[in-house]
Amino acid sequence: MNLQDDAPLSTSKAREADRAEQELADPKGDNLVGRSVTINRPREELYAFWRDFSNLPRFMDNIERVDVKDARTSHWVVKAPGGKTVEWDAVVTEERPGEVLAWTSSEDADVPNSGRIEFRDAIGRGTVVTATIAYDPPAGFIGKVIAKIFQREPAIQARRDLRRFKQLMETGEVATAARTHKQLEEEQG
Repeated sequence: MNLQDDAPLSTSKAREADRAEQELADPKGDNLVGRSVTINRPREELYAFWRDFSNLPRFMDNIERVDVKDARTSHWVVKAPGGKTVEWDAVVTEERPGEVLAWTSSEDADVPNSGRIEFRDAIGRGTVVTATIAYDPPAGFIGKVIAKIFQREPAIQARRDLRRFKQLMETGEVATAARTHKQLEEEQG
């Protein structure tokens, strides 16, 4: 029996991490992050939801908005540490509906990045969604440390975002652990 490993190539202990980076059409960034999650929904449905980039802020905590310019180009506004934002245009570099969506940032991006989302059938369990992202943090190593302190580091965010995507697609909502600050103010006010 041939068992397929659901782990992203970028986390492999073998030389598979090199292959993961090679699969990015135009790798931008020295930091490679890979995460996978199994979601109990058909891959075509998950792909269609993700492909509508305006849906991404619904489950990606750091994304303020994604403005779709045309079928291949979008403009991203993302929260950064210290209440700031970073912005870039992204171009779709590979698209196989229901299977793969890859992108790369424009040359003038605040955070150079590229990535790939793969949707693969998990027989009897739904779909394995794998995100592989290469990026360069603003301000280099110091920026990466600051982002980690503020929980804005892409490796942390990728895990959380995929977990929220799973919740949203399986239940229709993203669970929260507690009342928001705004809700608390409204109750006290």
